[in-house]
Amino acid sequence: MKSTNLKRTMLGLNGLMLVTAFAFAPGAARAQGADLAAMPEVKPGKAEMIELGKHLFFDKRLSGDMGVSCASCHAPDKGWGDGKALSSGYPSMEYFRNAPTVLNSKHRKRFLWDGRLDGSDAGTLVRDMVTEAHTMNGDGRLVQERLKQVPEYVALWEKAFSKGSDPYSPRMFNAVGEFIKSLETTNAPFDKFIKGDAGAISEEARAGYALFKGKANCASCHNGPIGSDGQLHKTGVPEHPDVLKNPLRTITMLRHYATSGMPNYMNARTDVGFYAISKDLRDAGKFQTAQLRDLKYTAPYMHNGVFATLDEVIDFYNRGGGQGSLLKPLNLSAGEKQALKAFLLTLSGDPVVVKDPGQPDMQIRANYGKN
Repeated sequence: MKSTNLKRTMLGLNGLMLVTAFAFAPGAARAQGADLAAMPEVKPGKAEMIELGKHLFFDKRLSGDMGVSCASCHAPDKGWGDGKALSSGYPSMEYFRNAPTVLNSKHRKRFLWDGRLDGSDAGTLVRDMVTEAHTMNGDGRLVQERLKQVPEYVALWEKAFSKGSDPYSPRMFNAVGEFIKSLETTNAPFDKFIKGDAGAISEEARAGYALFKGKANCASCHNGPIGSDGQLHKTGVPEHPDVLKNPLRTITMLRHYATSGMPNYMNARTDVGFYAISKDLRDAGKFQTAQLRDLKYTAPYMHNGVFATLDEVIDFYNRGGGQGSLLKPLNLSAGEKQALKAFLLTLSGDPVVVKDPGQPDMQIRANYGKN
């Protein structure tokens, strides 16, 4: 290990980039054995907490002005995203990235496109989305007081936690986290196929699967049960033009950089990705590998929604990515690209439908302030 580190130091940044490029090139040794897996059977979370979290997920009172809910950007009928290239975020705000699906959150290694949050802590993800000024702009101390005025929520709270307990923001975030962790891909043809049902996917899709693992080498980064290695890679995705054309999106991007402590953030005119978090220039332009599950429902694609269709995504990777990419061209024929697309669609299951339970009315508590 010490010898390897010394060699990389002597190579310098350019040499290191060449080493890294080789590591991500199709056919590289690191990709050997990488593959997708069936969705695992996991023990469900506490039903009472999930039920509470479901109600809160759809409730706009978690936001600062009670104008948006978690479901505003993660809607069940839009693949648990918002169907937009770039998210709108908090009212009067425009965001600079795509709202990713919350499906399969239980299996994420990292959260958010820049990978800045640990995938094992959904509660912290919810806290950040609720309290961030450009997403929901809610103050947990204020929100918990609102929830105390809803008798139905107090009853659900006591079932989820303990008799006589009151809504409290950290537990509120955890309850919503438990709900989103309960949302998973179900009944996908690929899962049936990988478990032994050869007829679950078409012959064309089987050919696409062979390409996925072989010539196209998608599996080097898109592996495991959800088709993501949870790592950050630079593929040269083009910038979405509206980020700089729309001042509200530019402001949001620069504010994110400022709050992340990124140096010289006011000079930035691109989405630098993980660099804003790591402050290491080698991470500029790196984003987390997107999951492939349920992509049938989650267009547009990439961290900024710049590609409207799956065909555009495949063409992008076939070219070897964009400017600064560490990928190599795939040289897929038209038929091979179609086969790969047919396979990718087998990773989508039945639509995950959850009905909005409605927003119960607030009522002044008779004993408010006496606890």
